[in-house]
Amino acid sequence: MRGRFAPSPTGALHLGNLRTALLSWLQVRSLGGQWWVRMEDLDLLTASRQHERDQLASLAALGLVCDGEVVRQSERFDLYRDAIRTLAAQGRVYECFCTRREIREAAQAPHGELPDGAYPGTCRHLSVVERRARLDTGRPAALRLRGDGERFVIDDLVAGRFEGGVDDVVLQRADGVPAYNLAVVVDDAAQGITHVLRGDDLLSSTPRQRLLQQLLGLATPVYAHVPLVLAPDGARLAKRHGAVTLADLAARGVGPSDVLARLAASLALCVPGELVDLDELVRRFRIDAVARSPWQLLSAEL
Repeated sequence: MRGRFAPSPTGALHLGNLRTALLSWLQVRSLGGQWWVRMEDLDLLTASRQHERDQLASLAALGLVCDGEVVRQSERFDLYRDAIRTLAAQGRVYECFCTRREIREAAQAPHGELPDGAYPGTCRHLSVVERRARLDTGRPAALRLRGDGERFVIDDLVAGRFEGGVDDVVLQRADGVPAYNLAVVVDDAAQGITHVLRGDDLLSSTPRQRLLQQLLGLATPVYAHVPLVLAPDGARLAKRHGAVTLADLAARGVGPSDVLARLAASLALCVPGELVDLDELVRRFRIDAVARSPWQLLSAEL
């Protein structure tokens, strides 16, 4: 059994990230498995090694240390492009010339049961002449998966049964950078990941990843999508909400052991104020007891 935590090194980990990391670690350790950390640093303009070091230090401060070397997506582009070639050989790849604005406007239209922000396939039916005209302007093209109306049922350990359709998801951006949904599928398979625990904001993208796994002949992990941590205003927790990182909390006299206890209490693994170590949390952890509702912080907690 092998699980992983895969943050984007674009800033400090906040309480929401740390809570997901803790849940992932507890799930793996409760089953006697290995826990890996993978840096999803595809976008080198926003990701940095300094953020990576800071994130690993935050995890280590809570006792969450991975079992192998940290894997970086920025070092694996050849693997992703091999996968795109495999999909292209199946007739499943086409060029997309839409601008970000055009995609954003198209994604706002209703798409039935497709995932949020679904692409309606604007460029998939371009003629050879239309495609050549766009190429002649020098307009760069992204690469998209040619869907065929596939739908998948996900039996999620936390979210329950989820069924969703697959749109023509991006495989490679117009700037040549491989896209998240492809990279995560290739990486999970290459690393032998058997269990994926992550935020439930990614649940609607899981059918996309299931299709890619199917087309590439890759194994499907067991999924667990956990609710996000919300700020007092009901929005997804972010750095702008205040004292939400270990450094923020340390400045207020709140140490890592206190943070661990706070996260554990939010998961009903201890009572508020009870200091517990990771070994005890492993003994108490049950994936089927993880709440399906978000943990919303109070103003006084920030």
